[in-house]
Amino acid sequence: MIRKAKTQDIPALLEIYNYEVKNGVATLDINEKTLAQWKEWFLRHNIKNHPLIVLEENGIIKGYASLSSYREKEAYASTVELSIYVHPRFRGQGTGTALMNEILNMAREDKTVHTVVSVITSGNAASERLHDKFGFSFCGKIKEAGIKFGEFVDISNYQLIV
Repeated sequence: MIRKAKTQDIPALLEIYNYEVKNGVATLDINEKTLAQWKEWFLRHNIKNHPLIVLEENGIIKGYASLSSYREKEAYASTVELSIYVHPRFRGQGTGTALMNEILNMAREDKTVHTVVSVITSGNAASERLHDKFGFSFCGKIKEAGIKFGEFVDISNYQLIV
C-alpha cells in the first residue's frame, strides 16, 4: 500500500536514509541524521506541493518518496526535487518503480508543479535507470561535486516537465 507518510513512520524513514548515509552513494550526507533533524525534515512535507509517501507492506515501510523545495528562491516554487529511498532488503522488487509512479502522478495532478528534478550521485546506476524509465531527461553532470567515502563523486542532473 502506498500512502501519505505519518509521524509514526519517522523512525523507519530515518533508518532507511541513515543506511544510505553510512553505506551508499544515494546521498552526499556523510553524517547520520538525528531523530530531531528528521522530524524537522518531515514537517517540511505534506504541505504545499511537497508530498511525502511511503510504500508499506505488512506493517513494514519498504521505501519512501518525496518532493521537496528545489531552491529557496520564490521563482523556483514550481520546481520540486524528487527523492526516492528504498530499504536495502527490498531493492530490485519494484518498490522504487511503484513509488516513482505514484509521486509523479501526484506531481502531475498538482497544478503548482511544473518541473521535477533529481540529482543522482555517480555510482547510482539503479536510480539512473529508474529515471530513464519514467522519461526524465539527463541535463548534465557536475564533475567531482562532492566527496563520499574519501573519493570525489560526480552528480548528474535529471529533469521531467510534468
